[in-house]
Amino acid sequence: NVEAIGRASGNLRWAYDSFRRLIQMFADVCLGLDHSLFEELLEAVKVEEGARQDTDLNAEAMRTLCTRYLTLFESLSGSPFPSDVRSQLRIAVEAVFKSWNNPRAKKYRALNEIPDDLGTAVNVQTMVFGNMGSDCATGVGFTRNPSTGENVRFG
Repeated sequence: NVEAIGRASGNLRWAYDSFRRLIQMFADVCLGLDHSLFEELLEAVKVEEGARQDTDLNAEAMRTLCTRYLTLFESLSGSPFPSDVRSQLRIAVEAVFKSWNNPRAKKYRALNEIPDDLGTAVNVQTMVFGNMGSDCATGVGFTRNPSTGENVRFG
């Protein structure tokens, strides 16, 4: 629960910010819901609070935003946001496998001469929080160049 994570971390604002990011990304990536509608809610709360940036919103504003995100999610998807992490994981894994046959993936395979019968994989990893403060960030690193396969660090 978000409140418990906020208490344990000593940073309720960060806990709600992380939750609103989860809701928005899950809606977009797993269900294909329009992420711009969530961005519109974020912008509306920023205007209401007189905030220039997301980081200017306090814990209470983030809680309000999460409530609005959850309402929008249910309105768009027809069901409430799944609170069970196993359900979230199952839906996310299914989304990865379904993406193998989307038009973008098919075009990418055709352009790069990748056979259609290879399939895809799912990696599950611990989340890194880049939104805990000005001294935090996230990124992606590779042990090989993902474009060329060259054995050099990339990212």
